[in-house]
Amino acid sequence: MSALVALAGSAGLKVVEKIVARKFGDGAGQLAGDILGAIADQVGVPVDQLDQAAEDQPAVVTQALRTVEERSPELIALYASGLELQKAQLAAEASEPLWMRAWRPAGMYLLAALWLWSVIVLHVVNAAFGTAMPQMSVDQLLTLSGIYMGLYMGGHTAKDMVAKWAGAQK
Repeated sequence: MSALVALAGSAGLKVVEKIVARKFGDGAGQLAGDILGAIADQVGVPVDQLDQAAEDQPAVVTQALRTVEERSPELIALYASGLELQKAQLAAEASEPLWMRAWRPAGMYLLAALWLWSVIVLHVVNAAFGTAMPQMSVDQLLTLSGIYMGLYMGGHTAKDMVAKWAGAQK
């Protein structure tokens, strides 16, 4: 992206130049990616071909850089609001009691332990000690894993499905 950065610098587009050169720090990678995507959309090429386009069509790329530079305060504000939302969510989770936020990792460790026990450890113990402890059904493990993933990864989706199902039952 050195040709693109040089073109932005020579056109006097300092904000885009700093963002594309990632001079806002390592955390601005998402912002730089969004800016590069906007420039690529304006030029009509994929992001990985922007540097070549900057060399082949400097006038078109410069115009795209100017357009994105005009929109950059809006993009930066959107990026900053996303960061603020993430910070607020982390702060809200940190202020909750431990038992309210511990169910997610506890559930993951429990599922991992159940799968490890059922698939590996149980068979080793049975072979080593000559016992015949029963294995938990894989169907039950899959059901339990599915319920957990439905709640953890898609709780609102599962809730909406149940609400629609309950509404259809009335």
